[in-house]
Amino acid sequence: MSADLNPETLELASRRGVREALSALGVRSSRRLGQNFLVEPAVLLRILETAQVQPEEAVLEVGPGLGVLTGELLRRAGRVVAVEIDRRLCAWLRRRFAHAPHFTLVENDILKVAPGELMGQAPYLVVANLPYAITSAALRHLLEAHPRPTRLVVMVQWEVGRRIAAAPPEMSLLALSVQYYARPEVVARVPAGAFFPIPQVDSAVVRLEVSPQPRLSLPPEAFFRLVRAAFAHPRQQIGKTLASGLGRPREEVAAALEEVGIDPRRRPETLALEEWEAVGQTLQKRACW
Repeated sequence: MSADLNPETLELASRRGVREALSALGVRSSRRLGQNFLVEPAVLLRILETAQVQPEEAVLEVGPGLGVLTGELLRRAGRVVAVEIDRRLCAWLRRRFAHAPHFTLVENDILKVAPGELMGQAPYLVVANLPYAITSAALRHLLEAHPRPTRLVVMVQWEVGRRIAAAPPEMSLLALSVQYYARPEVVARVPAGAFFPIPQVDSAVVRLEVSPQPRLSLPPEAFFRLVRAAFAHPRQQIGKTLASGLGRPREEVAAALEEVGIDPRRRPETLALEEWEAVGQTLQKRACW
């Protein structure tokens, strides 16, 4: 399986390789930045196989670290733009990929840059081992970009991956925020031991196939106002929490829910994406918000 990887990649994608690289830089991995380096070639191959990068495609990578994944993306893609916040690692990446004219390094926080502008408004993929601390914010930022990526293949915490791909009765605000834009699939579970330093939890490789348009006709402002109101108190009945969040009488909201066949006593996590569409349209028709 590792035969598909560059020998330089195999050398760096190991505990010894990561230790030596960090030692050469005179740095330690940063817990604050969520730096856990992948040291399992089989997982790296799984990410690449899932991404299905084509020679003519452009890829945005978030948090390239030491460039293990970056080097393999450069072998497969027409262009790679990597966003790295750690200036220490940026110096390493510039030296390592100085020979690659189709590589661009952006030293910045992904949340402070416009992905569409970085990619020149052209179609692109996102392939990334997302820092755990910013996973939700980064996904929202990427999925709301103009233009949006056509596909994301990301590494996230295992439980976060499960929440992203959840179905009723286990929906969450995160699941709805992602599924409004994309169809998620948990591709693989990655044990904590596949990283150095070893994190406290397992990870997941998640693939998001992004729809050309949002999957619901409700515009983003209306949709997110609706679900945020409902999930302000997710364990409460939806009739109560929606009324409170939207500032409307409970009887009015209950009548709107019953009109589309939704029991006001249900909890928000039990509603499917399509049911939120019906709720939003009915509330708008009744001028409840």
